[in-house]
Amino acid sequence: MDTGNTTRRRMRSGAVALGGMGLLAATLVACGSNDEPDKRCASRSTLNHLNSKECRSGGTGAYYYGGTVRNGKVTGGSFDKSAVTRGGIGGHSSSGSSGG
Repeated sequence: MDTGNTTRRRMRSGAVALGGMGLLAATLVACGSNDEPDKRCASRSTLNHLNSKECRSGGTGAYYYGGTVRNGKVTGGSFDKSAVTRGGIGGHSSSGSSGG
């Protein structure tokens, strides 16, 4: 019985599993380290969610940070980016007023 080949095969499998776990961990850390809060385009006056092109130069919208869109309106975030923070892995957004 040749145990050298069996041992080598097991080590390769273990290396693949460990390599895969390392890749998964690196991916999670990279996703969680984003310091930018979610942003979406919205009307400052009506809080209606707008197409992103409306926030580019010359558009009528402004970026709304954090929060969510409910019934076509933004809520729970702010037009002031500094008022919204983003957590790390599994973090939750906290926000200030919806200012205007």
